[in-house]
Amino acid sequence: MDTATHLIDPTLVLLTVEEAARRLGIGRTLCFRLISTGQLESVPVGRLRRVPADALHDYVTRLRTATSLPSPLPERPPHG
Repeated sequence: MDTATHLIDPTLVLLTVEEAARRLGIGRTLCFRLISTGQLESVPVGRLRRVPADALHDYVTRLRTATSLPSPLPERPPHG
């Protein structure tokens, strides 16, 4: 692979699933799973499936919000 295949065009509004996966640093299969479960927004363009570039930001924001919430403390067993 040459270096050009790794360049990202920041002006793209709609990304292929492969481009979206590359930007997120995940695999293509996981990206398709996120789309199919509704966790990552996608839109049909004719017979193609595209991911809006801003949907990546929305997805990451939701992940960050979910991980920044305080996790519940485990219950302590009663001392006997």
